[in-house]
Amino acid sequence: MSKFSLDSEMNFEVTARFIAKGTDAPVTGDVYTVRLFDRDIFDNDFIGESGLDSNGYSKIPFQHKAFGDLGNLETLPEFYFVVYKKSVPIFQSKAMADADLEAIEQYKKGEGKVIDLGTYLIDA
Repeated sequence: MSKFSLDSEMNFEVTARFIAKGTDAPVTGDVYTVRLFDRDIFDNDFIGESGLDSNGYSKIPFQHKAFGDLGNLETLPEFYFVVYKKSVPIFQSKAMADADLEAIEQYKKGEGKVIDLGTYLIDA
């Protein structure tokens, strides 16, 4: 069993970076929102959302209970995210099924685990 699922009160933060296709410049501005979801068989869980900082990073904090429930006893989430520009979806990642979260998570003392999903090129 993954250590990821052992502490239901552990704080997590998912990060991802977005850069514009063609310019390689960070995607920034108040018009962008990133929403993180956990794919489930019956109903996907909304985990959280954030804007993008000046370097194109999205940082979404949550706890394990955001994706675990009685009807779905999963221990690892299947993350995917959607990038919105002025409330219109412009990019959706593939679901990260069976992702080895222990390999990509980092512990930040006093904050919990940080899970970096990488950098994505998007049409901004």
